[in-house]
Amino acid sequence: MITKLKFEIEFQIQASPHMLYQYFGTPSGLAEWFADNVNSRGEVYTFIWNESEEKAKVLQERPDEKIKFKWLNDGEDKTFFEFRIEVDEITKDVSLIVTDFAEEDEIEDAKMFWESQIDELKRTIGA
Repeated sequence: MITKLKFEIEFQIQASPHMLYQYFGTPSGLAEWFADNVNSRGEVYTFIWNESEEKAKVLQERPDEKIKFKWLNDGEDKTFFEFRIEVDEITKDVSLIVTDFAEEDEIEDAKMFWESQIDELKRTIGA
């Protein structure tokens, strides 16, 4: 069995935490930059890309702070992906921290994927 490793990437984003959260804490926000379409039924979100569809369950949510998802087709119990907002107490700079898991030889590709996705998010919100 291949074990996935946890990694985090931090992005500086020029947006308020409340406004930023709307883009990853709601299906309509996620559909603007992350997937072609996103639907939800309670805690289960369905992400749609072209003809492909993946489901994820919300494991934890704190509005305007973070949301943590678990892909339902991922057989590993401890893996998840999370969007977390942190605000520097002194400078008030807003950071978005993305946490995800990947196999050791795929971590760099996964990081490039998230960098591309967050660039799309920044374009979407004009940050």
